[in-house]
Amino acid sequence: MPGFFLFFNILPEIMSEFIYVTEEGLQRMKEELDLLRNERPAIARLISEARDKGDLTENAEYSAAKEAQGMLEMKIARLEDQVARSRIIDSSRINTKTVQILNRVRIRNKANGTVMEYQLVPETEANLKEGKIAATSPIAQGIMGKKVGDVVQVKVPAGIIPFEIEEISI
Repeated sequence: MPGFFLFFNILPEIMSEFIYVTEEGLQRMKEELDLLRNERPAIARLISEARDKGDLTENAEYSAAKEAQGMLEMKIARLEDQVARSRIIDSSRINTKTVQILNRVRIRNKANGTVMEYQLVPETEANLKEGKIAATSPIAQGIMGKKVGDVVQVKVPAGIIPFEIEEISI
């Protein structure tokens, strides 16, 4: 349980930042929160069953159920905090003059000619398999605010890579 209490000690420091999300991203967080809240009765039942077995000091089932309850409550608190701090990004104000969050961007690696297409999304919605990268990632940070035709030097863990911005769309 030490991690559980540590989380709540640092929570006030985290709470001051906004989280920018799409409407779909906020909806997914709310759905996950509902699912987690619905798990509470099942864990309470496990604790009750383990408690009925007698001595709690050496009851592994009871300890495991209490730990599961603590982890569940921590996840619920984290999600509640994220939902409370979420601000929906107004997609109607997104344009394609410069690269910005929610844009789909086609870039060419000038070093090897590889063409990649990504959508820049909030960190909570990033999914590389779907071509969505976090706006806080090194590549996104390197191309943010740039225009079609610009060549940028992006510092990534593997070194510095030159990218040319070929297309910006919504």
